[in-house]
Amino acid sequence: MSSTDTTLQTRVWRPSMFGAALTVLGVTFFIWLGFWQLGRADQKQALLDQYALGQQSQLEITPQNAASLARYQRARVAGRFDPAHQILLDNMPSHAGQPGYRVLTPFETAAGWLLVDRGWLPLGATRSELPDVSVGNDERTITGTVDALPRAGLELATPPIDASAPWPRVLNFPQQSALEQQFGHPLIPGILLLDASQPEGYERVWEAHLGFAPERHVGYAVQWFALALAAVVLFIVTSFRTKKATDESPR
Repeated sequence: MSSTDTTLQTRVWRPSMFGAALTVLGVTFFIWLGFWQLGRADQKQALLDQYALGQQSQLEITPQNAASLARYQRARVAGRFDPAHQILLDNMPSHAGQPGYRVLTPFETAAGWLLVDRGWLPLGATRSELPDVSVGNDERTITGTVDALPRAGLELATPPIDASAPWPRVLNFPQQSALEQQFGHPLIPGILLLDASQPEGYERVWEAHLGFAPERHVGYAVQWFALALAAVVLFIVTSFRTKKATDESPR
């Protein structure tokens, strides 16, 4: 009698310890990134909510509330501009992304000195050609939105400026303390974004500073969670190995 050898192939679960450890690390990292993006989405949504809330009412800036003004709060205040001492914030893009300056002008009020952002101006033909930022110093009441000073993605120390340097002075992302040193007196924290309806201003398209909208962060979170799931599936698939078994039939 003849015999027939039959080779059978089966798949068995044989995970690699190295693969398991690598998968755990990767999944943990992907999930952390996903929740980090969700946290960023919550922060951006909170800014939008704060902006919407601040635009619903307008308050008077007084000596009592000047030091505790909420960001994005609409406000009004009476006083006078100081046209002789102004700051040009460098590396400030327009709403369309064109390079230029934002003009910060001190405004003397009963509550103290307030920096007013009068808007954006383009660069001159050369760096040495500064724009004309003259403004009247008559008594007036202005309105705007309270905001924080623009900040760079990477904070650097403000380089020292000669006290005899001419005005207006060009500064790159100055901090509050550096500005107070320039002017020689304390300032109300933050700045006031001058309303577009107010005279003697430049391009003013004010909005909450978000970078990415909350929806973008949620989209990134979904991608990271999908990568975590893909890592798990890949580990499971590659952990099944083929095993050959020979079944010899009886003679």
